[in-house]
Amino acid sequence: TKDIGGQLTLTSSIENFPGFRSISGYELASKILEQAQQYGVEILFDEVVGIAERDGVFTVRTKNGYELSSEAVILAFGKTPREMNVPGEEKFKGRGISYCAICDAPLYREKKVVVYGWGPQAFEAVNLLCSYGNTVYLVHKGKSKLDSSTLPADCNKRFMEFSETIIKEVKGENNVESVVLESLTDGSIKEIRVDGVFVELGYQMKTEWVKEFIELDESGEIVVDTVCATSRRGVFAAGDVTNIPYKQAVISASQGAIAAISAYNYIQEKRGGAKIKSDWREIIRER
Repeated sequence: TKDIGGQLTLTSSIENFPGFRSISGYELASKILEQAQQYGVEILFDEVVGIAERDGVFTVRTKNGYELSSEAVILAFGKTPREMNVPGEEKFKGRGISYCAICDAPLYREKKVVVYGWGPQAFEAVNLLCSYGNTVYLVHKGKSKLDSSTLPADCNKRFMEFSETIIKEVKGENNVESVVLESLTDGSIKEIRVDGVFVELGYQMKTEWVKEFIELDESGEIVVDTVCATSRRGVFAAGDVTNIPYKQAVISASQGAIAAISAYNYIQEKRGGAKIKSDWREIIRER
């Protein structure tokens, strides 16, 4: 995995996960990680870029050159924040460009920052960054304007909005120092000094690397059945990357459990071992 938690860490408050009245996504992800590590789970911080099967054994290839083999695979890489795709973005990732305001806002206090995007998450990022005393510039393509009454009273003087505008380039030496803006109405160019850029452009499905390996639907989501099996035997999938209609943390967690049991039973079937029987109807019959 590239990181722990993925989209979950971008959520400020989760109120529909069993056992918690309210918990931040970052805290919930941390608790899940801690529990997994108690059972000896090995974690490799890397990105999978390829997968192949030979003689019933799967091999996944990572960005840093690792090759890992197994008898079954569970794909649970979720959705990925949509990027700006502008000059300077790759260079300044983690050095002034962030895709997680909740994670990184505390690193910016009384600075000048840009929030790039529109919608609830962008508005939440604006409010959060304002709360740390930052001057916040909201940049987006739309004609709509953010209702300033939704901002904290002391934030209005430190907030500026650029509607019908796009970011053309992010500039700097070692860290972000400025962004180049282009007006969509008259084509004018403006460069403003900033210390950080928070990208809030939504999410995308990055499943291109498995499209020849397993079945995807028209949206690029992985097609799974009721036991989280994909179109290829031995490959299972769970969470937001699948074609389930409801995308919630609790549902992704339940799918993870289903996929894990299915993968275990698949391996046991291959080896001639006993499967996990978790169906109450099976328990009744055994009595």
